[in-house]
Amino acid sequence: MTASERAHVLLNRVRALHEEWARLARGLDEEAVRAPSGLPGWTRAHLLSHLARNADGLVNLLTWAKSGVETPMYAGEAARDDDIEKGAYRSAEEIAEDVVAAAARFVEVASDLPDEAWQARVRARQGREIPAEFVLWLRLSETAIHLADLDLGYDWARVADLLGDEFEIVVGNAIGMYGGELPSVLLIAVGSDGARHEWRMGTGEPVTLTGSPGDVLAWITGRSDGSTLDGTAPPLPRWL
Repeated sequence: MTASERAHVLLNRVRALHEEWARLARGLDEEAVRAPSGLPGWTRAHLLSHLARNADGLVNLLTWAKSGVETPMYAGEAARDDDIEKGAYRSAEEIAEDVVAAAARFVEVASDLPDEAWQARVRARQGREIPAEFVLWLRLSETAIHLADLDLGYDWARVADLLGDEFEIVVGNAIGMYGGELPSVLLIAVGSDGARHEWRMGTGEPVTLTGSPGDVLAWITGRSDGSTLDGTAPPLPRWL
């Protein structure tokens, strides 16, 4: 497939996850939206606000790809954090509608991107240079992984199932999100159907860690200490 064809297949997966988030966000009352999320220091309102601003940040990258004019994802880390914090103190209804509207803006821009723009190079939040096509992987990662963080019944096994064929690349993306030096690990996920995926992290002689797709996803995003994996898992920072 061409980059454009791959992008539109991925965009359909993102749309489906956006619909899931819209249903969840609109079902939260004021008490539920103020409850803690699975992320330390963040309520569900913080998480929902983050998801909306992530969509807008990724729109900036798609705009960069289309125009050729550098448009960073965020004005800076402090500005990103301030926007999330301020957004978390709106009403449940305002937050839900923001999540839906930001998702719609992302889909609209992605749907209209010219074929050649999907191959343009942009820089992600951590400074990595990526093709514009990869912006869709970033959005897929955000909208899938943060479902578990909402603490509304989405365990990691369910999130891994939702990712389907994209699971392997999403884990690889999570590894890349850390940047810098990582512990030396051979990470292996084995599905209930026997399907096997492997990723190599760091340098030198690796520690081998093996587990289910859900357990692997929880550890590589810093949500788990890795105690459910076979092997001694080193600690990882939480991926946001």
